[in-house]
Amino acid sequence: MFGFLKRLFGKGGSPRNAYVDLLCDKNSFEELFAGLAPEDPLEFPGYAGKLEAALEEHPSEGILTGIAKIGGRETGLGVMETGFVMGSMGSVVGEKIARLAEECTARRLPLVLVVRSGGARMQEGLFSLMQMAKTSAAIRRHGDAGLLYVSVLAYPTTGGVAASFAMQADVVLAEPDALIAFAGPRVVEQVMKQKLPEGFQSAQFTLEHGFVDRIAPREELRELLSGILDLHEVGR
Repeated sequence: MFGFLKRLFGKGGSPRNAYVDLLCDKNSFEELFAGLAPEDPLEFPGYAGKLEAALEEHPSEGILTGIAKIGGRETGLGVMETGFVMGSMGSVVGEKIARLAEECTARRLPLVLVVRSGGARMQEGLFSLMQMAKTSAAIRRHGDAGLLYVSVLAYPTTGGVAASFAMQADVVLAEPDALIAFAGPRVVEQVMKQKLPEGFQSAQFTLEHGFVDRIAPREELRELLSGILDLHEVGR
């Protein structure tokens, strides 16, 4: 149980502080869209109380978004928060990602998203599922403007998040042993009626089958991202 939690949340507790400190130039991160608050459009049983409790610990909801410098390059950065309803994508998460992509398009900045999510937030039903289309469209407009988008897939990257913006990046990086999937292996086996290969849905398996460009240990991410951003800037 404790090993699972350690893999889920990683070393150093909340990914918000860990990734901002890890990736960004010192004191360069400026948060955007902090005022967006979640609602309970379907009046789903128990959901309002769960939101209230989660917001006390994670006021940025399911993702922290802002503008930072990585290796001296101004960049849009979003870090999903697994501690907030499993980092699931509800209306606020989708809106913040879309707004960040649009901000980066307007300012002609690259975009980096660190993805750690259990998928679409089903307590919001169709409102949540529509975030897949909204984020995908905003990411597409960013790409059509000739701008760079890099996603970093951490543990876990699943569900509607994996099926939308997480895998749309120009460069897809993954942390070692990250779970990358739409549905869990047990569900896939039940649907396909066959045993899955060893290591199915791991970052390494995904890399071998062409869905990830590179596996990057956390301690190498900052240097790797800085190099990718430099290459893109030179090529523009």
